[in-house]
Amino acid sequence: MTKKTLGIIGGVGPLATMLIGEMIVRLTEAEKDQDHVDMIITNNPHIPDRTAFILGKSDKDPVPVILSDAERLRVAGAEILAIPCNTAHSFFGQIKEGTDLTVIDMIGETAARAARDGAKRIGILGTTGTIITGVYQTACERYGMTAVVPDEHIQSVVMSLIYDDVKAGKPADREKWSIIKAAMDEAGCDKVILGCTELSVVNQELALGAECIDSLLVLAETAIERCGHTLKG
Repeated sequence: MTKKTLGIIGGVGPLATMLIGEMIVRLTEAEKDQDHVDMIITNNPHIPDRTAFILGKSDKDPVPVILSDAERLRVAGAEILAIPCNTAHSFFGQIKEGTDLTVIDMIGETAARAARDGAKRIGILGTTGTIITGVYQTACERYGMTAVVPDEHIQSVVMSLIYDDVKAGKPADREKWSIIKAAMDEAGCDKVILGCTELSVVNQELALGAECIDSLLVLAETAIERCGHTLKG
């Protein structure tokens, strides 16, 4: 299979960008440097906050900046585009229409993974922007799963874990995660989607468990295969 060059629109957030780069390297079947995925990564922290725009708290549309970065990557030689930000996928249709690159659908791939893993009643954890747009709920229901979202209090804890901990450069607070997990267990969820790449960082720090489906991991694995490489067995 012809190998393709991967472009990653990063900076949303910066730490998750570094994490997916490492994931791709570690998950690729390779015996030498030349066997790895050819990646071009931007780490643009100036992309406007996606949730703030969705909630009407900002008039700064992130889509034009995302598309500008996509063009930078295309000019540099990228053929496949990965965006390690779930909330940005609320604008997936606009992004897909605005670039000539093949864009990986992180939301759809993660929902498909959950279905393959046998999920029936699945918790959705993400930014308030992602929850409000319903992208994960729609994708999961398409596979016959029942999507469960946190109530207002638990969602505030999720947002604190994302913004006050990871995005602020602080260690993930295990007590916050314990509160979130207890709520998802009480709601009868058999699986939980980590639908924010900052939660993927939390997963790396706290080892959250097999019931969690990590969207960043799914994106990394999908990118490896789409670029013509083999996942490490």
